[in-house]
Amino acid sequence: MTRRLSLAGQLLALQVVIICVVLVGVAAVTVAQSTKRAQETEGRRALAVAETLANARILREAVAEGGEAYIRVAAESTRSVSGSASVVVADADRRVLASADPAQLGTRFPLGNSAVLEGRAWVGEREYETSPAAIAMVPVLTGPQREVAGFVAVQRRYPSLLDGLAAATPNLLTYLGVASAIGIGGSLLVARRVKRQTLGLEPAEITGLVEHRDAMLHGIREGVVGLDLRGRVTLISDEAIRLLRIPGDALGRTLEDLGVGEEMRQVLLSGEVERDRAVASAGRVLVVNRLPLTSRGRRIGSVTTLRDRTELLELRRELDLTRHVTDTLRAQAHEFSNRLHTIAGLIELGEAEEAVRFVHRISSSRSELTGAVTDAVRDPSVAALLIAKASQAAELGVELRIAPESALPVLDGELSSDVATVVGNLVDNALDAAATSAHRWVEVALGSVDGDVEVVVRDSGAGVPAGMEREVFRRGVSTKGGTPLPSSAGDAGGLPSKERGIGLSLVHLVCTRRGGEVTASSDGVSTFTARLPVEPALVSS
Repeated sequence: MTRRLSLAGQLLALQVVIICVVLVGVAAVTVAQSTKRAQETEGRRALAVAETLANARILREAVAEGGEAYIRVAAESTRSVSGSASVVVADADRRVLASADPAQLGTRFPLGNSAVLEGRAWVGEREYETSPAAIAMVPVLTGPQREVAGFVAVQRRYPSLLDGLAAATPNLLTYLGVASAIGIGGSLLVARRVKRQTLGLEPAEITGLVEHRDAMLHGIREGVVGLDLRGRVTLISDEAIRLLRIPGDALGRTLEDLGVGEEMRQVLLSGEVERDRAVASAGRVLVVNRLPLTSRGRRIGSVTTLRDRTELLELRRELDLTRHVTDTLRAQAHEFSNRLHTIAGLIELGEAEEAVRFVHRISSSRSELTGAVTDAVRDPSVAALLIAKASQAAELGVELRIAPESALPVLDGELSSDVATVVGNLVDNALDAAATSAHRWVEVALGSVDGDVEVVVRDSGAGVPAGMEREVFRRGVSTKGGTPLPSSAGDAGGLPSKERGIGLSLVHLVCTRRGGEVTASSDGVSTFTARLPVEPALVSS
């Protein structure tokens, strides 16, 4: 199994590669500069050798008088002493008088673009044995008039690439040593800093964490939203995009740019911890849990989870209605059983007239309550629920009354079901609270206010403790017995009639889902006020 390099090893290897690339470039530049300087130097040397030989008095006289033997000796001596590749002496007709190459003797020496026969020295470049070389031509001047009697041409080879590289090697080794020391030290420092910032994780481990995070983020069934301190999205799951109905390219954008509703924005951007808070968004009821994030003692943002409770809300509403029917039937059965026993006892005692009066009395009382309910509440479902609750109140010894100002018209099917759920849960909560007080009564007021259905339930109970006005609507929170219960105390399921902290939470969810609200207050008496829009106010936002 091949072992992967550590982060420090990878950085060091990268530094070595960079150093090698830089050294190759430096070597190329150095050799090029060295070659250029050498060429210039060889040109100057060739010119100096040519001038020295051409200005020698004996050579000038020999050229003028035709002393070719001396000329050849002088040319060869000059070539050997100076280390030049070639020293050629020619007369004014360009005929070669002296050369190291016997084949050149007597031939005409090519001048190219040189103006040496015009009395001017010239330096250029010409091939010598298939390789470039520096060449210098200097005129040989004789007589009082300084006439051109001939010229001297000196050629010197340029140094080869290997020669230039050999000359630059000491400097390159110095550069290599310094660059290696700096690169190794820098790579170790960078690796140490990077490892501190990555909590000691190697690149492969970081890659694995990112892959696992993405798999978890897009695989879980809950929505997850991460925000920075400026409210920009830094992390979001596919489920959160679906629940909030926002574009898929949400990363780096603000919630306002994404079109998230105002209430949801306030919850996501609040600086407080939010637990199991129901929020209406994009036509759904979402349960929000928000937790601020800190790193090394400073805040860096927040992470929020979103759970869809719309379907659960519908199911709980149906279960709640079933529970109401069951409890009401049980209370009515218990009440009727007691009255039948009373009537049977009176008949056995021979008090027939008293039995008749008792029947008239309970019939009259029942008729009065039924009349009061039907006069104030025109919706059949809500009216039937209140009449049924009267039996439950009678069993608990609590007076259930309808506020005189109540006036509720017939509602459509969905709104009627929502109002029945709200009324049933609020009345149940009020009956439990009033049953433990000295003056046992519960009052229900129903009506329409500014296009909303308003439900107000008052009771003679102890009321909501100060500071708990919002907490009582959270799942699992209850004030029964005078002690607020934590959320884990009422989340058992199984026996709805015994479960605490569910009724008010369900009321809050129903109101929130329709775009309404529910509030609690205590001012001598306990008051719960719920408002449900006739037309649901939830829109895709």
